[in-house]
Amino acid sequence: MERLFKLSELGTNVKTEILAGFTTFLTMAYIIFVNPAILSAAGVPFDQVFIATIVSAVIGTLIVALFANYPIAIAPGMGMNAYFTSVVATQGVSYQVVFGAVLIAGLLFLLLTFTKFRELLIESIPASLKYGITSGIGLFIAFVGLKMSKIVVGNNDALVTLGNLRDPVAMLSIAGILITCVLIARKVKGALFIGMFVTAIIGYFTGMLQFEGIVSTPPEIVFFDLDIAGVFSNSLYTVVFSFLLVTIFDTTGTMIGVTEQAGLMKDGKLPKAKSALTADAVATTVGAALGTSPSSAYIESTAGVAAGGRSGLTAFVVAILFLGALFFSPLVSAISSLPAITAPALIIVGCYMMEGLAKINWKKFDEAFPAFVVILTMPLTSSIATGIALGFITYPLIKLANGKGKEVHPIIYIFGVIFVLQMVFFPGH
Repeated sequence: MERLFKLSELGTNVKTEILAGFTTFLTMAYIIFVNPAILSAAGVPFDQVFIATIVSAVIGTLIVALFANYPIAIAPGMGMNAYFTSVVATQGVSYQVVFGAVLIAGLLFLLLTFTKFRELLIESIPASLKYGITSGIGLFIAFVGLKMSKIVVGNNDALVTLGNLRDPVAMLSIAGILITCVLIARKVKGALFIGMFVTAIIGYFTGMLQFEGIVSTPPEIVFFDLDIAGVFSNSLYTVVFSFLLVTIFDTTGTMIGVTEQAGLMKDGKLPKAKSALTADAVATTVGAALGTSPSSAYIESTAGVAAGGRSGLTAFVVAILFLGALFFSPLVSAISSLPAITAPALIIVGCYMMEGLAKINWKKFDEAFPAFVVILTMPLTSSIATGIALGFITYPLIKLANGKGKEVHPIIYIFGVIFVLQMVFFPGH
């Protein structure tokens, strides 16, 4: 362990790294419950999502641990899972088709990892759009959580309205939100996971949660037939681009943030970045073949770093703990079936994702309005792709009108034209 993970060189030890691994796992273990709950709504079999969530997390996190030696965990990303479900619901396509889109995005990400285009793409997109995309996804998944919890419901006269707060699911959801918020405010490690656990206990004693067992042999790993041809016949190009773009931003931003916190950045650069990004691309590709939405580096890894994690041993411990979760499918199935347990996590993670709003220059209209369009349209259209497209269209147009066309990277113009053609000739996709 010492030599493999260079513990002395990084100023850490086995005990510290194991503790850090447990800390990171506790803060992100909610994904084991939330991901199956969300994707099951798209018709994906529960066992399929459960096994895919864990296998993709284990593979991605092990690659980071063994080849990049970073204390960063990989798992299916929040936001992309909700977007996956919305694509199935709004486009009238099967989940096999959307998994085809995820697979294509994963393969493109893997290809881009070995080229300079990835850096060029990241550098070309203005900061206001990046922050707008992240914040828009935050609103989007929080909205999904509010609907799951029945705190808001559909309405004929308005888009949504306040639900019946005396509904048992709504009442338990509100309790879960309050409990988790108190834990976070008190800076309790693993607050999201503990909040779900306490909410589940309340659900059990109020008769809303019923178990048919806790431990069992892991479900069988099954590779199902992806409908890649359906991606092209349904013109889901924007969907592929959205999966790809958000995954690249999310993973790159998270890795920079975590490694900076851990003091692993060197001269402002990320050593072994290729290995770390390859982990995410491989996890996304494998996850698509097994049955889950794109994977991403988890910002919750900062909890492990705060606990002293500095090496890949932290990530290795996280991977082992995810592997152990394979034996608890009945427990996960029961918890995932009660929206009041998982919805608070969606709402609170959505809040975390709004942080970038403070970094947008709201006094500069040509920067603020495109970001505003992205943030506004993602939750209102239930489409991350639509939000991204409108952001890429409005940004260069307003810059040109303001006489600042030269400030816009040529790639943004190219994507702006592509998105206009997409929305005109393939509306709804």
